[in-house]
Amino acid sequence: MRIPLIAASVVMTAGVALSGTASAEVKPAAQAPPAVLTKNKIYSSGTTTPQSCVIPGIRKGSTASLKSFHLAMARCANTFWAERFKAAGLAYRPPKVTITTGSGSACGRITTNGAQYCPTQRTIAIRIMKRDLTDPFRMNIAHSVAHEWGHHVQQLTGMLDAQNRLYWQAAGTARQILSHRLEMQAECFAGVFYSSTLDSINPGITWEQWIDAVSRAGESKIHGHPANLAYWQDQGFSHGSTRYCNTWTADRGHVS
Repeated sequence: MRIPLIAASVVMTAGVALSGTASAEVKPAAQAPPAVLTKNKIYSSGTTTPQSCVIPGIRKGSTASLKSFHLAMARCANTFWAERFKAAGLAYRPPKVTITTGSGSACGRITTNGAQYCPTQRTIAIRIMKRDLTDPFRMNIAHSVAHEWGHHVQQLTGMLDAQNRLYWQAAGTARQILSHRLEMQAECFAGVFYSSTLDSINPGITWEQWIDAVSRAGESKIHGHPANLAYWQDQGFSHGSTRYCNTWTADRGHVS
């Protein structure tokens, strides 16, 4: 079983920045995160119920079948999140989805992990990688969609902009922790999505095996420790509710 690659993060723009440090800056006094992060209406979207989606198989070496898989995952995610937003009394708007075999996208060069969220364009840009053609690990490919949809949820609910404001007011390791909180929440949202749709995705791997694999993935300064990424993804899956995805008030030990 291939160790999963953690999905790429939100693209750095003038409005969103998720990497780097600023040790020369004066670190401001710590402040409580705003209510849009800690008491967002999306947390009241209730517990999921099983959702049936038609997700096709992937033929090894077939770009067309990978595109079909991604588009089916996108339809599934749209149906799921539209229902959760409705339950929370929020308006939902689907993101644009672009799929390419090249490296260019609506928000610049796609990272080597193959997917990224472009907040300004509200676009999920997916790059079909050579490794996906030669070794189509179904769950890993599905996660590139599910994780980026988590960022779209953050954008629609105002959390992405709120994190961005805090990020620019912070410095050094405080910025890194804010990045982790954002990425781990996207992992948790992906887990909530899986709690409803995993049977349709037909990952070819048990949930326990998947979470174990996530916990052993490569370390990332932007995303944080893989064990914590696995923790938050499992929080969403095991509880089936966005209520358990408030990473903004979690102890640092769970977002390091």
